[in-house]
Amino acid sequence: MDYEFSRAHSGPMETVENVETFENLVRAEFAPRNTYLNTASTGLLPARTVAAMRTAVEAAAAGAPTDMFGDVEASRACFARLAGVPASRVAAGASVAVYSGLIAASLPEGAEVLTAEGDFSSVVNPFHVRTDLKVRTVPLERVAESVRPGTALVAVSAAQSADGRVADLPAIRAAAREHGARTYIDASQAAGWLDFDADAYDYSACVAFKWLVSPRGVAFLVVPADLGRLTPLFAGWVAGEHPWDACYGPIAELARSARRFDESPALFSYAGARRSLELLEELGVDAVRAHDLELADRFRAGLATLGHEPVPAPGSPIVSVPQLGHRQGELSEAGVQVSDRAGNLRAAFHLYNTPSDVDRLLDVLSS
Repeated sequence: MDYEFSRAHSGPMETVENVETFENLVRAEFAPRNTYLNTASTGLLPARTVAAMRTAVEAAAAGAPTDMFGDVEASRACFARLAGVPASRVAAGASVAVYSGLIAASLPEGAEVLTAEGDFSSVVNPFHVRTDLKVRTVPLERVAESVRPGTALVAVSAAQSADGRVADLPAIRAAAREHGARTYIDASQAAGWLDFDADAYDYSACVAFKWLVSPRGVAFLVVPADLGRLTPLFAGWVAGEHPWDACYGPIAELARSARRFDESPALFSYAGARRSLELLEELGVDAVRAHDLELADRFRAGLATLGHEPVPAPGSPIVSVPQLGHRQGELSEAGVQVSDRAGNLRAAFHLYNTPSDVDRLLDVLSS
């Protein structure tokens, strides 16, 4: 079946040359052997990333390792540019849950934390583990209106993992400022396609193995310029202002930047992440977003012709279809990779996907 729908344009600046440059870059880096629509679980790795990791592993095996700590710093700087903040405000680690725990540990006893119903566990669970905190949960659409005097922190994902719904971040930020609350945003399902300005929030964290198409083992934390009153509870030698002089005994001086919150890095992963993040800079997040949303809208239109209605998630490349999750296994056997989340079929469209991928998914669903 041919699903022909009107083409969405990213704006008046889009040109044939820009589109061709985007497509050529993508074709040079990605060659999936199936219809891969599962970036919300794990992004595909670019060829340059695979090559960099192979080089790093082989060099280490030969006893002449590459400068992978340099890769960590390059990755930090690149993510900082993508997030719109100075590199001095970015910590490099491996897990959102670790950074959620760090923020949870900074709150005083009895502090109220406002969260969204059904948000990803790594964002909210560390606040529940601290049983002396007051965690209040409301529907995503009501987070902004639910901030009140006495709310200490609002913790929410920019885009929901389960169904792609995008939080009203400007409204949440305004409400938090009005009531003196701090904000903590998980951008794991948003960074790489959403126009996300980390400078607008107190804290934000993000894993890089999804929409930032990086290896697992890479995550970032953005903190305020004053470091957000966080205590670097897991500070190891890499958290020192002069790391190579901080290997033994108590660290004489913690890093004056967010690097004091670094975890000991998964170096081979960062050797690859550097190349992935550089690719996203070359492509441009605006172009990626336009591409991703065009495909998601194509899928939504095709679903309508099949009589299915997805969870409303305008402006998101994640499309979740109720009561179709049971078809995930069938789709996988047909070479179409999607997810089953709480009984919903979840498809995620990213830069390496094409209109033919959308049509392939619709064809299998229609059969």
